[in-house]
Amino acid sequence: MGARILVVGDDEPLRLTLEHNLRKEGFSADGLTRGDEAEVRLVTSVPDILVLDWSLPGVSGIDLCRRLRMRADTIKLPIVLLMDVAAEDERIAGLSAGADDCLVKPFSTTEFVVRVKNLLRRSNPALLDHMIKVGDLTLDRAAHRVHRQMREIKLGPTEFKLLEFLMRSPGRVYSRSELKASVWGDDATIDERAVDVHIGRLRKGIGFGKADKVIRTVRGAGYALGDY
Repeated sequence: MGARILVVGDDEPLRLTLEHNLRKEGFSADGLTRGDEAEVRLVTSVPDILVLDWSLPGVSGIDLCRRLRMRADTIKLPIVLLMDVAAEDERIAGLSAGADDCLVKPFSTTEFVVRVKNLLRRSNPALLDHMIKVGDLTLDRAAHRVHRQMREIKLGPTEFKLLEFLMRSPGRVYSRSELKASVWGDDATIDERAVDVHIGRLRKGIGFGKADKVIRTVRGAGYALGDY
């Protein structure tokens, strides 16, 4: 499910909040509490982004950062260092240790997610290119998976294509003929009533079997994914 992000911090409420918000964005987030545990984990599994708290039991975040920059397999690993102090010399020390970005607590989770995305955009943009997010819906084109409110939605291939098409322009109303062309192309054996059938299935899927207004019907015009 998207990029793999490891969050290391002994402040459990903060760590869980960060993991939760990363998963909402479609990322795969895991957490550890100790620096030495993270060092062991990173020997066998290197994530796409590492988030380190400066103060960690076992091995401090800044010391772990220095060690990772001396290893061939982690020398280019994007690292976000979370700091308790806003002093300039502390930030310079973090960047000098090899951190790609530093965030001073307290910070907004929105800013945190934006900074993570910016790092991914620079280090491995392909990890973001295949992700589409609208509201609480996340579609991963590469993994062919859809999540809503962190719950996976099982969709058939036709419903997946319809949802992807609608998510590319949320709020825009598409006619049945446009939706038909997006999924079936010029297949003359498919009529526009098939669009209604598959839209109905898609609605049930993303609504977890219940009525849902995420996809709205615009009478005489077609369908649109709610701009929310």
